[in-house]
Amino acid sequence: MSDPSRVAQSVRQARLSAGLTLREVARRLSISPGTLSAIENGKTGISVERLDALAIALGTTASHLLGSGAARPRRVRTYRDETPGSTTATAHSAGHWREFPTLPIDPVLAAAIDAFVDTGYHGATMRSIAQRAGISVPGVYHHYRDKQDLLVRALDLTMDELHWRVRAARDEGATAVERVGLIVTALALFHTHRRALAFIGASEMRSLQPANRSRIAHSRNRIQYLLDAEIDAGVAGGHLTTAHPRDAGRAIATMCTSLPQWFRIGGPSTPEQIADEYADFALDLLGRQAH
Repeated sequence: MSDPSRVAQSVRQARLSAGLTLREVARRLSISPGTLSAIENGKTGISVERLDALAIALGTTASHLLGSGAARPRRVRTYRDETPGSTTATAHSAGHWREFPTLPIDPVLAAAIDAFVDTGYHGATMRSIAQRAGISVPGVYHHYRDKQDLLVRALDLTMDELHWRVRAARDEGATAVERVGLIVTALALFHTHRRALAFIGASEMRSLQPANRSRIAHSRNRIQYLLDAEIDAGVAGGHLTTAHPRDAGRAIATMCTSLPQWFRIGGPSTPEQIADEYADFALDLLGRQAH
């Protein structure tokens, strides 16, 4: 391993650059702040496994901490496992529902998402994910039980974000018709701006273990129910005339979830243009009445 004092200095610099306290990083590593202080002061050695764990907690790579990587640490925060659909810090720190800042995802989960998009869930391995993340395989297992755990985390992140965005969009509407249009806009924006996560959500449900599949499917259904409720309200008020509200609602949702299969950033249309068009398509399908 590299000079211990140099590694210790790299750890401290990475922590300060990430804006993290000794206590917070120690909590992530399940060690005492005193032990972490000893590591940063070069008073205790660092095993390969702990180096990998430190890299993940600090949002960087082991090679950078060793001084053998030219890349600077990735400015990301560790994604916290929260109950899907809950009021999470990740969700509400994101800003307005139309805005899509970079997600605070740790390097291992980011590598897994890339692998699932590139090779599919069954084509990805823990070793290939570790290579993408720039850490050892044991380092991956330090934070994630297995590949299924990584897929579940990615889908939970997707559903958490979808729930708060769709609800925030709906709440801006003054009428049922406006609320339907806003829900579709939010769905289309998510499935274009968050294409990788949305692609996994649409293509890898079959790869979930039964209990996980049931839970995620229930969360997805709740999004559908929000859309259906506003369609029903529009029909009841005479502003939407579709004779088949449930079929239309499913068709609209499917129209949005299929976007990641063909949409590309930098193409002829922006996510915002697509979202506006899809909202109009949806309302036309539902038989929107002219005011």
